[in-house]
Amino acid sequence: MIIHKILNNNVIVILNENEEEQVVMGRGIAFKKRVGDNVDENIVDKVFSLSDKNMTNKLQELLKDFPLEYVELSDEIIKYAKLRLGKRLNDNLILSLSDHIRTAVERHLEGIDMKNVLLWDIKRFYKDEFAVGLEALKMISDNLNVELIEDEAGFIALHIVNSLMDETIDNVYDITKVMQEILNIVKYCLNITFDEESVYFYRFITHIKFFAQRLITKKTFDDENDDSLLSIIKEKYKESYKCVNKITEFIYKKYNYIISNEEKLYLTIHIARIFNKKIN
Repeated sequence: MIIHKILNNNVIVILNENEEEQVVMGRGIAFKKRVGDNVDENIVDKVFSLSDKNMTNKLQELLKDFPLEYVELSDEIIKYAKLRLGKRLNDNLILSLSDHIRTAVERHLEGIDMKNVLLWDIKRFYKDEFAVGLEALKMISDNLNVELIEDEAGFIALHIVNSLMDETIDNVYDITKVMQEILNIVKYCLNITFDEESVYFYRFITHIKFFAQRLITKKTFDDENDDSLLSIIKEKYKESYKCVNKITEFIYKKYNYIISNEEKLYLTIHIARIFNKKIN
């Protein structure tokens, strides 16, 4: 392992067999070393291989003056998240999560804890990711001896959701807000309370999550079904379709987004499943 760049005593950059840069971390790995020197692989703690060269450059910039423990801790949290969720996470999560945790800890030590206005919604919409956030707080406590408030588990969960959906944090906030608005319309339109442990509720939440993502990113869901199918569905589930019309009107007025007939079809079916289960 030959040093290509030295970022600090604990972080170097090497070139792999494909001449691609990899960031290597280890306590004192570059102490009294120069570019071109070999390093002892026994003291290597982490090797980061990011598929995006721009992300690799950003990671190098971050690590130049960044406390090593935050990156190591974030890496452990990400490993846990991958295991818990069984999903691939975007490479740039190591950047955003490390920076967030450092900022949160520094704020807390200054006596400033940020309230998360979306905490309740995060618990409802992203249960698994929030569970990862709670475990992350335990890891932070164990490794840094800092007790962050539960709101931070929500923020960490949003970073993970952001990574899964490949969206910006601002978009994830907006997506979550749209989801809450749709749920409120359904709740008051049909005068029901949701069984949040129901598989039908979970499927509905999953559907409106991706609907909200398309809305926020201004992508459309192209119609492929014959409109005659929608005609059948709206006759069969009249109350649910009325609710979808209210959602359609609200979304157009607030976001200037037209819900396609295909989307209306699926929304009606999902809402009908929840509604029919409640009244049966």
